Amino acid sequence: MERGLLWLPLLAAFFWLTWSGWNEFQKVEAYGQWAAQFERAKYDIYAVLGQKNSDLTWGKPTRKGPINLDTFSLKEVQAIRLLVDTQPVDLEKPPRGGRAIALEFLFPEPTASIQVPFTEIPLAAEWGKFLQQELQRLRLEAAE
Repeated sequence: MERGLLWLPLLAAFFWLTWSGWNEFQKVEAYGQWAAQFERAKYDIYAVLGQKNSDLTWGKPTRKGPINLDTFSLKEVQAIRLLVDTQPVDLEKPPRGGRAIALEFLFPEPTASIQVPFTEIPLAAEWGKFLQQELQRLRLEAAE
């Protein structure tokens, strides 16, 4: 009987791991269907982000698809910053580590900004560089 009781926590951990894996798989499948409409998209456990032309859509991934979706245009963005632990860092030389990672999109209004969370600094820096290039391209097109 004692041996059975010793195996019980292991069995509970196995079921929890199985459920967690199935849950994450369902999120990735729902993301795949959602991301098909975009030219470029990213998924991680904190947020999904999709780009179509100059519009960016982001939200929180769930098993039934992304929720709390917000869409804005890069044409409205004044600046893009990479934040690591709430401090702006250089996109070209990002730090190796940090806990809270986000791309911040600043708008002309003084208090208006949107922060899209990321799990990895290199991925956030790559997206930040790409979106800054897109922002510069849009500004050049508007100037012509």
